[in-house]
Amino acid sequence: MDAPLVLDLITETAAAVTPGAKRVLDIGCGAGNYTLKLLQRLPGLDVTLVDLSMPMLARARKRVAAATPGKVEIIQGDIRDNEIEEGGYDIILAAAVLHHLRGDEEWTKVFGKLHRALRPGGSLWIADLIAHDDPRIQKMMWGRYGTYLENFKGPAYRDQVFAYVQKEDSPRSVEFQVEMMKREGFAQTIVLHKNACFAAFGAMR
Repeated sequence: MDAPLVLDLITETAAAVTPGAKRVLDIGCGAGNYTLKLLQRLPGLDVTLVDLSMPMLARARKRVAAATPGKVEIIQGDIRDNEIEEGGYDIILAAAVLHHLRGDEEWTKVFGKLHRALRPGGSLWIADLIAHDDPRIQKMMWGRYGTYLENFKGPAYRDQVFAYVQKEDSPRSVEFQVEMMKREGFAQTIVLHKNACFAAFGAMR
């Protein structure tokens, strides 16, 4: 995935469809890159940052607080377990985080939680590792991803990444996630970008 392209696509689209946004929730925020880019388009937002890592949250809070006069809140923890204010947010960002969800029950629980967290007219935006429902396509795409990883840092790195994904992750297809968003009540879905094992897409409440 071309990360700068995807970051631009998601934040530009979020700003276009939610121009009056006041509050953003960034789950799996990392260093806050997506929120920082969104603030360039929608300045002055109140921000809630969620991540498992306190060092990353501390870094993100410092960077984001310097970019907005709005309130910046941090929540350390897992979106599966955290209580999120219902109807409290205009935009939700979820970059490289939802592929950690496991069975259908977790996916349903989290998409329902994210839908309830949005105000009417709010939007959810996802950039993530994905799978493909057709096993033939999945095998082909995973092979291409493996070649990319090997060319990037060698076969040991490829094997390390694949072992980690096998142990920790359960990526699902865009089609699976779009259908789940519809079932949980999102009114409109949109696919912005799809490239092999990565995609950017979203939904409006």
